[in-house]
Amino acid sequence: MADKITAEKLFNTLVETMAAEKPKSVSFFEEEKSSSVSSQFNRLFGRQKPLHNLLGGGKSADVLLWRNKKISASVLTAATAIWVLFEWLNYHFLTLLCFALVLGMLAQFLWTNASGLMSRKPAKVPRFVLPEDVFVNIATAIGVEVNRGLRVLQDVACGGNLKQFLLVVFSLWAGAVIGSWCNFLTVIYVGFVAAHTLPVLYERYEDQVDNFVYKVLGEMRNHYSKLDAGLLSKIPKGKLKGKKFE
Repeated sequence: MADKITAEKLFNTLVETMAAEKPKSVSFFEEEKSSSVSSQFNRLFGRQKPLHNLLGGGKSADVLLWRNKKISASVLTAATAIWVLFEWLNYHFLTLLCFALVLGMLAQFLWTNASGLMSRKPAKVPRFVLPEDVFVNIATAIGVEVNRGLRVLQDVACGGNLKQFLLVVFSLWAGAVIGSWCNFLTVIYVGFVAAHTLPVLYERYEDQVDNFVYKVLGEMRNHYSKLDAGLLSKIPKGKLKGKKFE
């Protein structure tokens, strides 16, 4: 009996040692998980926060990332309808405003007279009143953004960084050229559509976009290094000596 027990113990220990020495195979899902975790450290511009947090993390980010498809689609449809009315149908803001006021007055007129004919007491038409806080908040937000933009431009102009100054000047010149090609409303509409389509596409194809951008940046860096080694490094850099006036 003791011999059987010792034989079974030896067999069990032999099996355990063989199982311990056998290398553990990693499943496909674990490899995919590890690759996805490693890809998180290779995000564009070295960002660590999710895209939703970078866009503000509130309702505006939900609209831009299409968390609620009905709201995002309705906002984009309304912007498209406004652009079509002003650009394709050549309506003017004053014309649309007058038409809207006429329709509102006509609806209230018919409501009041129809209720007076059907009953002796005229119906009380609800008054449409806009709260003053809405206009104050809009004006305050616009003023804050305008002051922030002016502050940035003044800091760039007075900062002494020539590269940043030339970059801002080139951006403003490019904006002026684009503004001469199309209307201001079209530029705003294109930016609005890009803001509602590019973030959600980037969130869906994040890894592919990051890899492509890093490849392009690597190619540009290689070309610049070749240009620097072949041409720029051979340019003599002499020291300018000032003339001495006696």
